[in-house]
Amino acid sequence: MGYYDEYSQERYRGQKGKRGGYFLASLAGAIIGAIIVLLAIPALSNQGVLPYTVSPNQNTATETNKTNQQKVIKQPISYDVTTDITKAVDKTGETVVGINNIQSSSFWSDNANAEEPSGTGSGVIYKKEGNKAFVVTNHHVVEGATKLEVTMSDGTKIPAKLLGSDIWTDLAVLEIDASKVKKVAEFGNSDSLKMGETVIAIGNPLGATFSGSVTQGIISGLKRTIPVDIDQNGVVDWQSEVLQTDAAINPGNSGGALINMAGQVIGINSMKIAQQAVEGIGLSIPINSAKPIIDDLEKFGTVKRPYMGVDLKSVEEIPAYYQEEALKLPRDVNYGVALRQVVPNSPAAQAGLQELDVIVEMDGEKINDVIDLRKHLYQKKKIGDKMSIKFYRDGKQKETTLTLTGEKLQ
Repeated sequence: MGYYDEYSQERYRGQKGKRGGYFLASLAGAIIGAIIVLLAIPALSNQGVLPYTVSPNQNTATETNKTNQQKVIKQPISYDVTTDITKAVDKTGETVVGINNIQSSSFWSDNANAEEPSGTGSGVIYKKEGNKAFVVTNHHVVEGATKLEVTMSDGTKIPAKLLGSDIWTDLAVLEIDASKVKKVAEFGNSDSLKMGETVIAIGNPLGATFSGSVTQGIISGLKRTIPVDIDQNGVVDWQSEVLQTDAAINPGNSGGALINMAGQVIGINSMKIAQQAVEGIGLSIPINSAKPIIDDLEKFGTVKRPYMGVDLKSVEEIPAYYQEEALKLPRDVNYGVALRQVVPNSPAAQAGLQELDVIVEMDGEKINDVIDLRKHLYQKKKIGDKMSIKFYRDGKQKETTLTLTGEKLQ
């Protein structure tokens, strides 16, 4: 044990001596290093080498605390967020306008001559020609108006003239002064749309407060068929073919644009299914279907459709007793369209059709009801075309051919 103690003490004394030498060497090195740094700073600073230095002319703010340490305050960072969506909106947003429907007050009001806003909607400037510009919107946006007013994206209000409106397709065309119009929308190709494709709705939901609103969604359905009761009598008069999207479309969006990622208009927003249990079903008129209607309304003020000259009723709406007794249809024929009236000198009259005849086929295509007849007539035929018809009269099937003219809607 004595050997261990003596050895340990001697070793401790040796280590203590070494520690003193180490300390002196370290102290000398630190001093020399500090001198080198002090000598080097001016040279480095003159050469612009030192990082994080702040000159008096720079805007970087500093704050000194009680211990004289400087704390750099970071300035807000500005991001340039540019995406396909922002580019598309920038391209088309300015072409979407507000539509104010102004109507005269009723006879019973205090001032029968007063006019007041009746409703608001949206529209799309699609053409500029000379000092005129043209706006497409929905028929139901302008219906009943005594005056129309367009509100530009910058808030400027311009009087508008209704050139024409079509209840069947729910489209209308307005004319405005072009002096304030800087951009017009570009029409795309709605036939090339794909399920799941990203689309953007632009419009004025709930009026001026939310003007120019942008919502994003996808194409949820193509060639959807929606029943329409034109005369509000509880009977479906027409089947509108529309695009379905989950982009938010609210009251006031009607007549606004549905655009693709290229900023092209591929639909005119028309309606939404507003039921308590339903969410995200907006409907838009495909632009390819709208183009010929827009052209006709702009040029003629009405849509040039072929005309037969008959008053129609679907057989399925007629009680079975009258199908057999009045129409004298065979028992196995419970479809078709009955003629309630034939206009004198009309194409139908000239082809020999009579009241109580029942049309069951056109150009080899089965006609189940009035909607089938109208779709065949309006979508597949043109003014001047010939159309072959099969019909029943007094229980016997007959055939005739008529030449379509352009008069008025059935």
